[in-house]
Amino acid sequence: MEEQKECCCHHKTKERSDKEYRDLINRLSRIEGQVRGIKKMIENDTYCTDVLIQVSAVNAALNSFNKVLLANHIRTCVAEDIREGKDETIDELVKVLQKLMK
Repeated sequence: MEEQKECCCHHKTKERSDKEYRDLINRLSRIEGQVRGIKKMIENDTYCTDVLIQVSAVNAALNSFNKVLLANHIRTCVAEDIREGKDETIDELVKVLQKLMK
């Protein structure tokens, strides 16, 4: 697969480089495995605090995923839109940040 342009978020889609794509998919695959592990723990009647610790690890992994995705979004889509004078992108970013900080 050839290296794609580092941008852009147009029409609510995003072209990602091979590296960014692989990184995000690998992170999600690890998180998916962690969630399956938690399901198994419940099926095996694992003690509550042990499950809670694993849930906390999944939350941390999802937060890390969000940070990487948000940083990539700001560096590419948001920066390009600002350079093009599309100030509505700032409003969109603020709304997203407000939702993430709930």
